[in-house]
Amino acid sequence: MHTVVERELELKLVLSPERSIPVPARLIYRTDDPYAVHITFHIGTDHPVNWTFARELLVEGVFRPCGHGDVRVWPTKVDGRSVVLVALSSPDGDALLEAPAAPVSAWLERTLRVVPPGSEAEQLRIDDGLAELLAPTLGRFQDDLWLRDPWPSDESQDGE
Repeated sequence: MHTVVERELELKLVLSPERSIPVPARLIYRTDDPYAVHITFHIGTDHPVNWTFARELLVEGVFRPCGHGDVRVWPTKVDGRSVVLVALSSPDGDALLEAPAAPVSAWLERTLRVVPPGSEAEQLRIDDGLAELLAPTLGRFQDDLWLRDPWPSDESQDGE
């Protein structure tokens, strides 16, 4: 069973230093994708905009500037309020979003309680999957398979 940690939040799309518009968003963290956070922006169209990036990037960005390329995150103060700025860049354009720091931090704390940092790989159960894949199968078929020469020499006849 996988756990989902969600939070509805109103972000601000910063258009200029003097102007921004509200953007309803949903923060989503899923234990079946333990390294990532997902943000869905509801921008008044039939199709919401989805972004996915490393949870670690958002965790670090609450405290100090981080990221490069498509996603950058940093804390700041706007009119005396603590906020987290998220700069997103894509071939379709760029966006600067402002999120209130306290709700983002509280949501992140919930995700960190569900899957502590450093334990993400355990959620993926890669070791279990590999062990299952590599485990010998019981039965005659396996014995026949292992005993047969996969590359018969030119001297053998009919794969003997």
